[in-house]
Amino acid sequence: MTKRVAIIGAGPSGLSQLRAFQSAREQGVDIPELVCFEKQSSWGGLWNYTWRTGTDQDGELVHSSMYKYLWSNGPKECLEFGDYSFEKHFGKPIPSFPPREVLRSYILGRVEDTEIYSMIRFNHIVRNVLSSGDKKKFILHATNNENKTDSTESFDAVIVASGHFSFPNSPYINGIENFSGRVMHSHDFRNALEVKDKRLLIIGSSYSAEDIALQCLKYGATTVCCCYRTEPMGFKWPNGIEELPNLRNFKDKKAYFGDGNTREVDVVILCTGYLHSFPFIERNLRLLTANRLYPSQLYKGIFWLDNPNFMYLGMQDQYYTFNMFDAQAWYVRDVLLNKIEIPERDVMENDVSTWQKREGNLKDPIEEIYFQTDYCKDLVKLTDYEIDFDFIAKQFVQWESHKEENIVTYRDRSFVSPMTNNKAPQHHTPWWDEMDDSYDNFVENSGN
Repeated sequence: MTKRVAIIGAGPSGLSQLRAFQSAREQGVDIPELVCFEKQSSWGGLWNYTWRTGTDQDGELVHSSMYKYLWSNGPKECLEFGDYSFEKHFGKPIPSFPPREVLRSYILGRVEDTEIYSMIRFNHIVRNVLSSGDKKKFILHATNNENKTDSTESFDAVIVASGHFSFPNSPYINGIENFSGRVMHSHDFRNALEVKDKRLLIIGSSYSAEDIALQCLKYGATTVCCCYRTEPMGFKWPNGIEELPNLRNFKDKKAYFGDGNTREVDVVILCTGYLHSFPFIERNLRLLTANRLYPSQLYKGIFWLDNPNFMYLGMQDQYYTFNMFDAQAWYVRDVLLNKIEIPERDVMENDVSTWQKREGNLKDPIEEIYFQTDYCKDLVKLTDYEIDFDFIAKQFVQWESHKEENIVTYRDRSFVSPMTNNKAPQHHTPWWDEMDDSYDNFVENSGN
């Protein structure tokens, strides 16, 4: 059995890994020494909100891309943990699309009454991870940001669970230097009220563009224009949101588009995604990939081909989130406990190639959902993690159809828990009219 394991990050992926090992311990299994390094002062990862952007009080890069008034954009029933239902945590059924504070409470609820907290070193920033000379161990350098001391330690295995939504992708935008208004990346977006009574241009056409566009109009932006490079998002937008192609140039506050249209705008938000960036990992262990459903270089989407004792969690483009992280974490646990054997290099490469060829033939979001469903099922079939991914997939498909029907009202729908089979109640106020995203308003005033 692996003796000493480092986990980088105490967000949802890192906590899934800690919970997986704790589950084995509860069954009487001896587990390795686990050391989790978390740069923030609290667990929760991206679900921790901070008003800070750029750098924090210590000059370190701000990890969180979280903003106020964020509500889940997928049904909570599709991300439910297999060993901890929402109903168990809150003591009653709650609506299907919770705001950030409620989801964070759920994530932490599974672990806060356990010994997991003692395994986490908060305010510890990993500076460098490299292979030992014989490649049988890993050397990890970290800084304790509370007392400003550095440490160097040796581990038998390393699990990178730091996420991939913290390093903004900021491509050059034609003529942006001619724009006289404000420009920011969605990583630094914090509050929709910043753009109240302003004309907003969003560059991008994925989930963050969709959500920030809706939220800013909801909280009082005058107009929102979404600019796409290849295809529009194509939703039936409410009055005030439009999509235009191919931003060509700026002059002062006027934006020029490829179809000949022009728009006056006050604020530009780059919803251009994030980079998989791991500057703290030596190059021969560093994952280099675009945001895709099945990254290269990772067997089972987890294990570094050149050294499977080096692992990455949650690096996929995601429909599934929390329970997919669990599926990965349980698989990792059983590999490190010698219950699952990692095959020879050529077998691993063929497995990656097979999945990626299938990914390359996917035609639409529905096929992508079933692809990631099969990926999760492939992981859990060899472990004791239990949840009905087929049931969840059907609900994901319903969710997609609801979004196509009406992008404003899809969060008002109710879904069925794969854990309890109970259907969620409706929130007392339609999402578009609900300005209060507090825990008390959502949990205490909703449900049975």
